[in-house]
Amino acid sequence: MTDALKRLSDEGVAIWLDDLSRKRITSGNLAELIDQQHVVGVTTNPSIFQKAISSGDGYEQQLTDLATRKVTVDEAIRMITTSDVRDAADILRPVFDATDGQDGRVSIEVDPRLAHHTAATVAEAKQLAWLVDRPNTLIKIPATKAGLPAITEVIGKGISVNVTLIFSLERYREVMDAYLAGLEKAKAAGLDLSRIHSVASFFVSRVDTETDKRLDALGTDEAKALKGKAALANARLAYQAYEEVFSSDRWAALDKAHANKQRPLWASTGVKDPAYKDTLYVVDLVAPGTVNTMPEATLDATADHGQVTGDTITGSYEQSRAELDAVARLGISYDDIVQLLEDEGVEKFEAAWIDLLNSTEAELKRLAPSEG
Repeated sequence: MTDALKRLSDEGVAIWLDDLSRKRITSGNLAELIDQQHVVGVTTNPSIFQKAISSGDGYEQQLTDLATRKVTVDEAIRMITTSDVRDAADILRPVFDATDGQDGRVSIEVDPRLAHHTAATVAEAKQLAWLVDRPNTLIKIPATKAGLPAITEVIGKGISVNVTLIFSLERYREVMDAYLAGLEKAKAAGLDLSRIHSVASFFVSRVDTETDKRLDALGTDEAKALKGKAALANARLAYQAYEEVFSSDRWAALDKAHANKQRPLWASTGVKDPAYKDTLYVVDLVAPGTVNTMPEATLDATADHGQVTGDTITGSYEQSRAELDAVARLGISYDDIVQLLEDEGVEKFEAAWIDLLNSTEAELKRLAPSEG
């Protein structure tokens, strides 16, 4: 074991776990990761809950109770997922208190079927915040066009938000703008801005997966030389945008009112291509004030053999821009890739949610008491 995770934390990277299950909570594993692996937050998504609940570990009794009460499948899912998030939030509460609300956070996503409906997303976010009822919760809202005004509205009501499914630099700037607009609304309403937090989940590995596929199709030496570069370049330029926005005059006015910066969160940091080092999207995305949410395999790989060499983002912007420009010169459209990835991201989460609804409905029917 290296001490890479401690070094990562020391460099200003908050380590969050991209996974949650009831077994992880009840076995003491989550507490152990906080204690020994420098984990200071947890993210969930519909795919994670679908996998956890479908595995069955620890959910039988609650499902039996829900079946006995004859609740709808949608209500059952919300009771189960908010229960897990509430328990995880309680385990992370000491971290939340020690970091003055910065970390110790657990994220839960609005129903992905609402991704293109602003008003419904706002209503769902309010409901989730009420249901979980923990100050260290982040409500996840997708960064779709319909999601942007929802982010402003929800932040304006004092609810902390994890903006998810960000792939493009343009959309990321729109997300930061939506956050600042939300803070301005909250300030006008007399809310305490110091209690409102947000992260912006910028997805990494999928950008390489899609770009590399197109580079492979070209098959030239120039194309091959650019493989594995687009995702890091994209994320590093996102950090440049973050630095610009949070040093602006607009931000300075909110900073005076004790607002918190919206931290960039590197999501989808598990490496998909075995040709790349398994810690690529961790050790090559180190900069102060960031979050890296890792699947457990990536966390373990970083702990075992990660080489953390300090800040690997600041100062890389010219090279990053040159790499994205080189990909574009080959006729590969950046705009096409990031829009495709956003569309696919929403579709995948929606499909996982529907799978979860179907499998839970089957369990409720199986466990329902016989009439009479």
